[in-house]
Amino acid sequence: MQEIPKQHQPAAGREKPDEIVVFITHHDGMCAECKKPFFRSEMIRVEAQRTLCLDCAGLGFLEFLALGNTALTRRASKHSELRAVVVEWSRSRKRYERQGILAAPKAIARAEEECLADADVRECRRLRATQARERGESTYEADVTAAIITQFPGCPPDEARRIAAWTCQKHSGRVGRSAAANQFDPQALRLAVIAHIRHEHTRYDSLLMDFGDRDAARQAVRAEIDEMLRRWGLKAPL
Repeated sequence: MQEIPKQHQPAAGREKPDEIVVFITHHDGMCAECKKPFFRSEMIRVEAQRTLCLDCAGLGFLEFLALGNTALTRRASKHSELRAVVVEWSRSRKRYERQGILAAPKAIARAEEECLADADVRECRRLRATQARERGESTYEADVTAAIITQFPGCPPDEARRIAAWTCQKHSGRVGRSAAANQFDPQALRLAVIAHIRHEHTRYDSLLMDFGDRDAARQAVRAEIDEMLRRWGLKAPL
């Protein structure tokens, strides 16, 4: 009788009563029944201290399903009347580690169909959630636009919308994403309007590019900003 290497001998209590274990071998050998040779990395079954090929163990018709998709593995196991757990000895960790399962091809195909259906459902839910977030963002931008126009009635509506869109960009860290802006705090909105005027209606950007002094560039355009704030703070004539 062929001696079975120690790493292919299941430890006492390792197998569950309803669990068949198949090993990925690390050595060459021969099936104890049909005498067919097997080679390193092939799957074998150990029964009563005998090494068997999968055909002789009655598992040859099963299909290997590697780890990676928990839902697929769970469903394939549920639908397959006969299944086996595939393990391999890890030399570095000194233990058997699960690599996947053997299950009936029809069971795997059915599990794949169910997982695809779930993926469609998840995609629909994700799309609905995205649309809801986008609607929320649009509503928020519209509210900020209205608050800017209320505070600065002379601000052209198109510019107010641009200010709101720029300052409310998600994950931007700009004032429009702050808690104060969410509450339409006048000072937070004023800072957003000032930033817009500074970049869109003054020489600030070119001064900063030419001289690299942010404080000096801001000081140079302060009068222009103050004048535009004064004009935008006035109601447009009827």
